[in-house]
Amino acid sequence: MKRTTLLHAELSRVIAGMGHGDLLVIGDAGLPIPAGPLRIDLAIMRGVPRFADVLQAVLSELQVERAVIALEACGPDGAQRPAWSAGLPVVPGQVPHAQFKQLCQGATAMVRTGECTPYANVLLYAGVVF
Repeated sequence: MKRTTLLHAELSRVIAGMGHGDLLVIGDAGLPIPAGPLRIDLAIMRGVPRFADVLQAVLSELQVERAVIALEACGPDGAQRPAWSAGLPVVPGQVPHAQFKQLCQGATAMVRTGECTPYANVLLYAGVVF
């Protein structure tokens, strides 16, 4: 049995296979998943698992070079980032949600959580550990 935080075999396999610049998306229960990316559906019921918990587990294994969040997740004026984004290397100038969804098409995989908070979604671009 693994000793690290992330125990989900399929998600761990995806992260292990990612290279520099590859994209992993973690989304709320409503984020549409286009044809193409692998779908990893973790949603059990409303709120389970929580987005923040899945993000924390993924970050225990994935080296993130940069992260992208939708402008709409940053409050009405776009100036306040969500609490779950603390510590993430979020690129300046967030993108509108429509553009965010287009970027998802290039993902290696998309992880669906049970989160029902609007715009609880993040694009995570893999970095390198050296």
